[in-house]
Amino acid sequence: MLHEVDSPGDRTPTELYELYLEAMVDAITDHGVETAADRSDVDTARLRELLDGGRPELTLEEAASILALVDETIDTETIATIARDELLMGMTTAVLDVEAVESGLDGELEAREIQSKIEGRFPMTLREFALLYQYIEGAR
Repeated sequence: MLHEVDSPGDRTPTELYELYLEAMVDAITDHGVETAADRSDVDTARLRELLDGGRPELTLEEAASILALVDETIDTETIATIARDELLMGMTTAVLDVEAVESGLDGELEAREIQSKIEGRFPMTLREFALLYQYIEGAR
């Protein structure tokens, strides 16, 4: 879901983020705000903000809970775990460590912070995921 984007390394983090928002808006539109609020980890006001073109700060898990509406065979935790695993696999394939990622991001995130977020020990925002995913995939 979050990792199923064509050529993520050729896009900007903002472009990736916008694609994720579009997918979430589609999911909310298809299921309705009330149903989406009941079945996701995001309250009605923030879902309406998304539908109205706003950009509320969402965690990776919140985004995953909205995207889980699209396919009932996969749950929020699985979507978030797969997204984090994709970051780890990308780092392995590109032979990157967290210090190299920090350097490539011009210090936007610190190495320890990157590691903690990828491991799921600290919350990761959807914007941060887009930033990390784009950089890592671009380095592959």
